[in-house]
Amino acid sequence: MRELNPDSLMERMGIEFVEASAERLVATMPVAGNTQPYGLLHGGASVVLAETLGSVGAALHAGPGRAVVGLDINATHHRAARSGHVTGTAVPISLGRTVVCYEVVVTDEDGRRTCTSRITCLVRDSAPGS
Repeated sequence: MRELNPDSLMERMGIEFVEASAERLVATMPVAGNTQPYGLLHGGASVVLAETLGSVGAALHAGPGRAVVGLDINATHHRAARSGHVTGTAVPISLGRTVVCYEVVVTDEDGRRTCTSRITCLVRDSAPGS
């Protein structure tokens, strides 16, 4: 994934894909470097992880010659992560021709849910020549 844009936010946040298909995506992200002033994982970092997983899943579902853009994302933060890595797991709620929706669960190293997110993407035909 890094080959597409080596200077992406995904790179700066340290997101590493473990598994990637339209049916299930898994990625990890370090807590260190992605914290808020109190030393806890920043809620926005969890949302970046969720949006990365959902967008990549939507692109895999859409296939070549199609473009994916985010329409909506929400997140509920359940508990704090203070160290180590968090893992995001995305599974589809709906894989349509033009709208794709994923649920993303973020867990800490002990398997405790830290965040639940839902991302919805619009799938469009790519512009000619793009």
